[in-house]
Amino acid sequence: MRRLYLRIYFAVLASVIVLALAAGFLWRQLSERGPAGRAFEVASTLAQNALPPPEAPRAEQQAALDRLAANLKADVSLYSADRLPLARVGRPLPPPGPGREAGGWVRDVRGRPAWALRLPDGRWLVARTPRNRPHPALGLFLTLGLLAVAVGVGAYPVVRRLTRRLENLQQGVESLGAGDLGARVRIEGRDEVAQLAASFNKAAARIEELVAAHKSLLANASHELRTPLTRIRMAVELMKDGAPQARREALERDIAELNALIDEILLASRLDAVERLDSVEEVDLLALAAEECARYEEAELDGQPAAVRGDPRLLRRLLRNLLENARRHGAPPTELRVSRSATGAEIRVCDHGTGVPPAARERVFEPFQRVPGATEATGAGLGLALVRAIARRHGGEAHCEERPGGGSCFVVVLADPP
Repeated sequence: MRRLYLRIYFAVLASVIVLALAAGFLWRQLSERGPAGRAFEVASTLAQNALPPPEAPRAEQQAALDRLAANLKADVSLYSADRLPLARVGRPLPPPGPGREAGGWVRDVRGRPAWALRLPDGRWLVARTPRNRPHPALGLFLTLGLLAVAVGVGAYPVVRRLTRRLENLQQGVESLGAGDLGARVRIEGRDEVAQLAASFNKAAARIEELVAAHKSLLANASHELRTPLTRIRMAVELMKDGAPQARREALERDIAELNALIDEILLASRLDAVERLDSVEEVDLLALAAEECARYEEAELDGQPAAVRGDPRLLRRLLRNLLENARRHGAPPTELRVSRSATGAEIRVCDHGTGVPPAARERVFEPFQRVPGATEATGAGLGLALVRAIARRHGGEAHCEERPGGGSCFVVVLADPP
């Protein structure tokens, strides 16, 4: 059974059924129609055999009743069929009510219990146990109490197993809150608690992954920023005595590279921090792609108009990063195609380069990951990571495919953001 509420419901239901059946069985055993009632029928027959007939004098019946109740130490009263007193031992007991036809429990004037036996000849024998004896129903209540304790003891392992799993989950949450990002809980069963434990482990793994990625981002950013800064520092030193035009142009490229890297780092951080797009409007991807392709002489555009709702600045950055990646790692011409898809729009940017190895097609979308064999001059490795982040912010996804005939195709499928 996978549903926790069903397990609890059926456990409670089973406990109630067991207790009800046990109570019914005891009641049946102690009722007038059960074994106890049949035992009293036998006792009434034996009492009649020990007593004189109903028409015998009262003195004879009193003497017989004295002999019958000699060792009982109880109050006993004998009544005729029409409920007239014939004899008694001890304190008098009231006869059964006029409408009573069968034996059973009765009460005296003080409300104390007594047992009435109807003899086969119609007479009534009413007896009451001594005061120092327990109440007749005490045994029933004691038995029911023992049954309730037994049911409670039997249900304890089920409840304890549930609470123990919840305690383990609580300890995992506290450990994670205390800074132990590797905290995980054991998944037991297949109910809601197990699903909650699996969700916690998944969330903890995601948090650990994000923190590790953040640390890696900062570490790699420091490394990547150090390289162009070093080159700029050297160029500045050389320019003190007057640098040639080529050196100044190289310095400008290094500064531009540094600015672009800082811009990409800031954009990546902002995409991780925000949950919704800052600006959402209808964007014509084909027109946007035409504007970006105009920046690259080797880019070829094809496709059909495809409008999506999104942030135009982010979508422009997505197209620019795809084209820039194709320019750096591929060979001309770069082919960009925009088309409609079942969920929105599709952007496909293909190059004629050496391609991306199958094992690295997912890794290139991670921050600061480069295609094997690439040099630092090909970029810091944030461009494709931003492409995927922007695509996911628009309800889509980005992946890499092999281009027939050589090269790679980067495909982005976009949908209206939720």
